[in-house]
Amino acid sequence: MRIPLNLTVVEPFTNDQLYEFCIANKELRIERDAHGQLFIMSPTGTETSFYNYDIGFELGIWNRKHKLGRISESNGGYLLPDGSMRAPDIAWISHERLKEVDPKDAKGFMKICPDFVIELMSPNDSLQEADKKMDNWLSNGVRLGWLIDPQNRLTYVCLPSETRHEISFTQVLSGGEVLPEFELDLQEIFGEKVS
Repeated sequence: MRIPLNLTVVEPFTNDQLYEFCIANKELRIERDAHGQLFIMSPTGTETSFYNYDIGFELGIWNRKHKLGRISESNGGYLLPDGSMRAPDIAWISHERLKEVDPKDAKGFMKICPDFVIELMSPNDSLQEADKKMDNWLSNGVRLGWLIDPQNRLTYVCLPSETRHEISFTQVLSGGEVLPEFELDLQEIFGEKVS
């Protein structure tokens, strides 16, 4: 769930001011939209955190084997071309794309859009808001996005300029051209659905 944060400032924070604000409020998970509006992200809960870790671990095994990029979790913020700052549940950036970034920028929020993002919905998230966030990722350069909805046991596979398609948890997800040879079986992570 995203909660708008109302501050009495005349101008939206610069990127440096936003980073300093986030450092001063480490206990908060903060994002910024393209209009400068700040949002506090509510905690997801322990169960969702378990699932985030398990999914990221699977991606990490693949990445260690193929050595094609770097992975971040929800503490990694990205400054996107539209001016927003987003922190996905899981992101992957190719080494090729990372060459475009000054290494010192990795100390704060990187001015780059990941190649791949995963947004895992928690029980408090609305599909409409999660879908809007995925649209933001795609319009800023994400090449592949997975919006995972555990409640309905569906993943929305999102590609630029293509209609989203739903994949049931009974089907194995494929990283396609973005993540060659990466497959994820969400039934192994979430278990069988109990009626």
